[in-house]
Amino acid sequence: MTDTLRCVIVGTGAIAQAHADAIAAYPHAELVAVTDLSRESAERFAAAHGAPAVYDDLDELLATAKPDVVHVCTPPGAHPAQTIAAFAAGAHVIVEKPPAPSLDELDQMRSAAADAGKQLAVVFQQRTGTAAAHVKRLLDSGAFGKPLIAQCQTLWFRDPAYFAVPWRGKWETEGGGPTLGHAIHQIDLLAYLLGDWESVQAQLWRLARETQTEDASTATVTFANGAVASVVTSAVSPREVSVIRIDTERATITVEHLYGHGHENWLITPAPGFEDQATTWELPGDEERSGHTPLIREVFDALLSGAPLPPTAADPARSFEIVAAIYASAADGGVVTAERLAQHPTHRRGFASPVADRRA
Repeated sequence: MTDTLRCVIVGTGAIAQAHADAIAAYPHAELVAVTDLSRESAERFAAAHGAPAVYDDLDELLATAKPDVVHVCTPPGAHPAQTIAAFAAGAHVIVEKPPAPSLDELDQMRSAAADAGKQLAVVFQQRTGTAAAHVKRLLDSGAFGKPLIAQCQTLWFRDPAYFAVPWRGKWETEGGGPTLGHAIHQIDLLAYLLGDWESVQAQLWRLARETQTEDASTATVTFANGAVASVVTSAVSPREVSVIRIDTERATITVEHLYGHGHENWLITPAPGFEDQATTWELPGDEERSGHTPLIREVFDALLSGAPLPPTAADPARSFEIVAAIYASAADGGVVTAERLAQHPTHRRGFASPVADRRA
């Protein structure tokens, strides 16, 4: 690998913009090629981002451009094959969430990375930012005492036209509903802060939209540190908000935002008797907001130095497992433990689950 990372982008839709901006912001990376099913889309994207080479397909791109890093920005169903091909070509991979349509396919991607001696980084950008890093350090150090109870809410709004897109709302093409496609970001941030999960009990709901999958879900998640979390997901909530609240022995930590957070979105409230510690919990003076740029910067730093992936890009399966357990619990009608999910007869291969239809 040279001192400048040769980067390529596969899929030039909306999210590719964030990857191109992050590559441009890094002094030792260069966008050298792009590809998309639509040649016209790829050419427009390339013209807006320094005129990298445009290829008609991934195989040609990998053989000719010889990238160091492949940024996979396509729909989830395409991720496994594209990621495995990139590893076979000797590249590292940064892949958008959800990383795959199933746990089995994510396992295949991780195995391909290990076999190639390359890194697989999944984009869960809600982990990033100076506020999240600060709160995680305090939680991990025990400064807040034991985490007790938490709430994780992804209350978004998607109108009927959103679900009318042919591939949306179908198990075989989208893989799941808003629990997989939307809430996984907040679930990932919750698990980043609280650590390993133990069990999930959940239900899926169809409340207002024409869809095979859920348009809402409710779940109780327990964590190895003893915390219990209520996780609520909705695509039918007019006042949109993304919220995590963690109540500990000494404080309540809250982040309330929509699609990204900065210091103004976080609040640490001391419990009675711990007011004098509040000054030691204050957020750092230098602020960086959450987003693709800090995550990709930290991944690039690790790739160039040969270091392990940073915590913001490690543990690619943890939040994906929680989402899988939500779907498995809805299918099984009971509690799904981490041990049960590891051997689950159906939900390691896909997430299709019964949905309680509450539409009139």
